[in-house]
Amino acid sequence: MNARWSARITAALAAVALAVPITAGPASALATSSTATAEAAPAAPLTNLAHLDFLLDEATPPAGVEGHSTYRQAEEPTLLAPWTYADARDGGTFERVGGGPLDAATGHWGQGAYNADDNTRAAVVYLRHWKQTGDADSRHKAYELLRTVAYHQTTDGPSAGNVVLWMQPDGELNPSAEPVELPDPSDSGPSYWTARTVWALGEGYAAFVDDDPDFAAFLKERLALSRGAIERDVLSKYGQYTEADGVRVPAWLIVDGADASAEAVLGLTAAVRAGDDTSATAARQLAEGVAAMASGNTRQWPYGAILPWAQSPAMWHAWGSQMPAALAEAGDLFGDDALVAPAITDATSFTTTLLTAGGPDNGWFPSPTDRVQIAYGADSRVQSLLALADTTGSSAFAELAGLQAAWFFGANHAGARMYDPSTGVTFDGLQPDGTVNRNSGAESTIHGLLTALALDAHPEVAARATALTSVTDRVGLTFVQAEDASSTDGTVSTPTSWTGESSWSGDALTLQPGQSATWDIGSADTKRWVEPVVFSQPGEQSLSRWRGNGALKITGPAQSISPTPGALLPRALTAPVSERRTELNVTAQRGDLMLDGLIVRPFVSRLVLEGAGSRSELVQSSAPGAQRTTVTGGGTVRVYDARGVLLRTASFDGEITVVLPSGGFAVAER
Repeated sequence: MNARWSARITAALAAVALAVPITAGPASALATSSTATAEAAPAAPLTNLAHLDFLLDEATPPAGVEGHSTYRQAEEPTLLAPWTYADARDGGTFERVGGGPLDAATGHWGQGAYNADDNTRAAVVYLRHWKQTGDADSRHKAYELLRTVAYHQTTDGPSAGNVVLWMQPDGELNPSAEPVELPDPSDSGPSYWTARTVWALGEGYAAFVDDDPDFAAFLKERLALSRGAIERDVLSKYGQYTEADGVRVPAWLIVDGADASAEAVLGLTAAVRAGDDTSATAARQLAEGVAAMASGNTRQWPYGAILPWAQSPAMWHAWGSQMPAALAEAGDLFGDDALVAPAITDATSFTTTLLTAGGPDNGWFPSPTDRVQIAYGADSRVQSLLALADTTGSSAFAELAGLQAAWFFGANHAGARMYDPSTGVTFDGLQPDGTVNRNSGAESTIHGLLTALALDAHPEVAARATALTSVTDRVGLTFVQAEDASSTDGTVSTPTSWTGESSWSGDALTLQPGQSATWDIGSADTKRWVEPVVFSQPGEQSLSRWRGNGALKITGPAQSISPTPGALLPRALTAPVSERRTELNVTAQRGDLMLDGLIVRPFVSRLVLEGAGSRSELVQSSAPGAQRTTVTGGGTVRVYDARGVLLRTASFDGEITVVLPSGGFAVAER
C-alpha cells in the first residue's frame, strides 16, 4: 500500500472517530479497524484454463512477410493464438469459429480466425497464472502468445509500432477486415489493439525479465516499438486540451479513449516496476489523461465516473472500463495521490450506483440504454476495485469487489452462473430479459479467467463472491421513458437511436412553449434526485418549469470534437423530489424541450445479495448531508465515507440503524 494513502487514512480515522453514530441492539460492538473480517478461502482455485486451452490453435505465417517478424521465427515458425469465437453446440460442447463469413475455398474469414486483442489478453491470463502458481504450461503458452503478439506489430515504415488486428487460420494477416473497422488498414493509426499490445508486452517483460533475459530483452524492444508509436501519434499532444459538447477534455488519449489508454498504462507501469525506466514518462502522461476524464459528482451524472471517450461527455460503458485500475497502479507507482483520487470517487460513488442500479450494464449513453452485461464489463469493475484495495489498503474496495465479482457466480438479474470453475467456460453475455448467451468466445473466457485469477489472489474476496449467488433486493437508479408520460400535449417522435456520441432510449417527447407533461415516478423510502435527459442543438436555448423542483435553463453546447452537433445530456433539477410525491410535472416556457426521459436516483440506494447462508447488503448515499438508514440480517456492518475511509464497524442482530455520510456507503455482512 502507498504509504501516503496509509497516512491519509489514519488521519481521517482520527478526525471522524466521533462523527458518525451507529445504533444497534445490545449485541453491538464498535471498532475502527481498517481490515475486513476474513472469510474461509474456497476449497480449490477458481481459475480453470481448460476452455481457453481449447480455444488455442496453431498458425504458421508465410515466410518473409515484410514488416512482420517475431522472436526466433526461423527456429520456431509456428505461432499460437485463441480462436475469436466459440459457438455453443449440443451437449455442452463448442465449435471454434472466426469473425465474418467463411470463404470455403480459401478457408479465410471476412475478419479472421484470430485477433490481436484476444492474443494480448490471453497472454496476460497465462502470464498471471504462471506468476501466481508457477505452472510451467502457462509459462510456455504465455511465451508463445507473446511471440504471436509481436508478429502482429508492424516493424517499419510510417506505421511502425502499430498493430494489424486480424489473422487468418493459416497465419496470413488481414489488415482490412470485412466489415470495415477503424483505422483501416488496422495498423494505419492508433488503436485499441496497439494499446492492448503495450499491456501484454509490458506484463510479459516484467514476468520474463529474470526468468529469460534474452526473451525479456526482445519484449522490451517491441514494447518500445509500440510505445514509440503512441509517443509519435498520441503523446505528441500531451498537455493539450480540447472540448466536446462544451466539456474540456485531454487531447492525448489513445483513440481519444481513456479505456484504451488505461490498458496501455497497465502494461507500462508493469514494465517500469520491472526496471524499464524508459516507459515511465508515457505511463505518467497517459495516466494523467485518464484522470482528466473524471466527471460529475455524487449527485450529478455520471456520479464521479471516469468516462471512457473524450469525444462524448454523454456515454459510459462497462467493457474495458479499467480506468480506475490504471490510475491506482500509476498512482501507487509514482506516489501521486492526484491520480488515485479520481479512481476512488469512481468506486465509491459511481460503482456503488451501478451495483444498486442493476450491475455492469454495457452502456449508459447517458440513459441506461444498453443493459446487456458481459464478462469484459464485470471483470473491468472487479479489476479496478481490487487494484484500489491493494493501493489504498482500505477494506471498502475489497468489499465492493466481492459484491461485483458475485455477478460471475449467479448474483445477477438472471440468477445464472456466468463463469463455471469446473470447466473454465464464461458465457458470452446476459440479456436484459435474463436470457443467457451460452456461447463462450475468447474475450468472455479471458475476462472470466482474469477475475478468477484476481479472486485466487484475494481469497477472502473470493470466498465472499462465490457464496453470494442471488440478488434478493435492489433499490437504485431507475429510468422513466419520456414517451410514457401519464398526460401530455407534446409530440412523440422516433429519432435515430445512435447519435454518433450517445443513444436515445426509445422515442422522444418534444414540448413547445406552453405545453406540459406529467409522469408517474412512484413513491420511495427516501428523497430522490431527478435528471431530465434533454437533447439540444448548439446555441439552442430552452427554459422549462418543473413544478416544485425549480426551473431548467439550457443552452446547447458547441460541438467541437464530438462526432455530431447536438448533445443528449442529463440536466439536474435544483431540488430533490420528496419520498411521498408520486408525480413529476414540467411546462415548457421558452424554446422547445426535447426529452429522452428522466433519470431518478434515490438518496439511499440498496443492494442485497444472498446465498449459502451468507448475506451482504450495500447501502449508498447520494444525500447532501448525513443520511440515516437501516440494514438488516445481522452480522457485521462497516460504514465508509466518500473516500473509502472506514468510519465505524458494528456487530448486530436483526436490524441496525446507520448514519451514512454524504457520498458514503455501508456494507453489512454475515
